[in-house]
Amino acid sequence: MDRRGFMFRISATGLAVATTAVATGCTTTGSEAPTDVAAKRQQINAGVEGALNRLYGSVSGSRELAQRAQGILVFPRVLSAGLVVGGEYGEGALRSRGQTVGYYSTASASVGLTAGGQSKAVIIMFMTPEAYSKFLNSSGWTAGVDANVALIKVGANGTIDTLVSQQPVIGFVQTNAGLMVDVSLNGSKISKLNI
Repeated sequence: MDRRGFMFRISATGLAVATTAVATGCTTTGSEAPTDVAAKRQQINAGVEGALNRLYGSVSGSRELAQRAQGILVFPRVLSAGLVVGGEYGEGALRSRGQTVGYYSTASASVGLTAGGQSKAVIIMFMTPEAYSKFLNSSGWTAGVDANVALIKVGANGTIDTLVSQQPVIGFVQTNAGLMVDVSLNGSKISKLNI
């Protein structure tokens, strides 16, 4: 067997395993995806409520930031999986003044030393009218390209870093273990869902 054919088979196998892992992760995370639009909206809204309540209960000062935000984009379950080639996907809702104003998806891909899977909640707060308006008027928004998302860090005293909280767009990434600070949302593509 020639070396090129062998390497192609390994790459194709890795891609197939990553694709299977993402598909399996999507089907084992809860009830089956609803086909009815109203049921899908209800499922997303319930997840958004749960993610926000968990954030407010675990990060002191996050509720106050949310009350100041022009809009809050919440992805309650962003699944990431892969083997060499990885990807992330999640669906969520944009809220303004406590009301859902639209539904969105987030997706990103990576190539490199990726193995396994993970689920996390991603919450992005648009703190200024300009940042929120730019997001609303975009036909597709990419973190790190259309705006930098400053990830919130919690200090040793349990309070939010005030310098980060003054940025136009701030974000929280949370797993079952708590707030993640060693991640980046750069490259995450956010698109409006037609539901």
